[in-house]
Amino acid sequence: MKAAVLVFPGSNREGDVARALELVSGVKPALVWHADTALPAGTDLVVLPGGFSYGDYLRCGAIAARAAIMDAVRAHAARGGLVLGICNGFQILCESGLLPGVLVRNARLRFICREALLKVERNDTPFTRRYARGAVVRFPVAHGEGNYTADATTLKKLEDEGRVLFRYVMPDGHRDDAQVLNGAANSIAGIVSEKLNVLGLMPHPENHVDPQVGPTDGRALFESLVGVLEKA
Repeated sequence: MKAAVLVFPGSNREGDVARALELVSGVKPALVWHADTALPAGTDLVVLPGGFSYGDYLRCGAIAARAAIMDAVRAHAARGGLVLGICNGFQILCESGLLPGVLVRNARLRFICREALLKVERNDTPFTRRYARGAVVRFPVAHGEGNYTADATTLKKLEDEGRVLFRYVMPDGHRDDAQVLNGAANSIAGIVSEKLNVLGLMPHPENHVDPQVGPTDGRALFESLVGVLEKA
């Protein structure tokens, strides 16, 4: 798997993502600076990591969405290439038009740093093949603007097309929109594009991959990507 991890001024999770990718695939990813205009030749997967790109001025991800490298990312996605945006990366994907909706301030206007329980809604995508459908997994979250919001038509389209990939759930595994930790519509934690090749999610799977550090619930996401690309 040939992966490229984008680096914006203010990114702070590129090292975590790079380590997770290398740990699972055995191949060190390329780090691509925001001002570059092209991805490395043969790139299979582009990852937009978490952080505070450009200091989160304007709206989170709004400036990064207009960075020079994003034209190459849009072209990569249009060709069917895989794109993963985590936390601030999810915000950038929405601001760049690669995913619908927007991430706004958390419902209680507080930064949230904790573990969250998520339900894997489907396991027939490049990102979830190593999970069981309906599995409840634990990923860390660290965000102040993770409240996924979209108009009613967009939400219905996402639900009807099965494009909600990860959803926040309660400890008993059931969804409770009134209690979701950040106020996200329909308890949405992660969504995919129409072609299923672009995923944006707020929680951080890259921080739960190494048994020497802690839980490993995030490892299957990266193993899914490796498996899909090896088969291809």
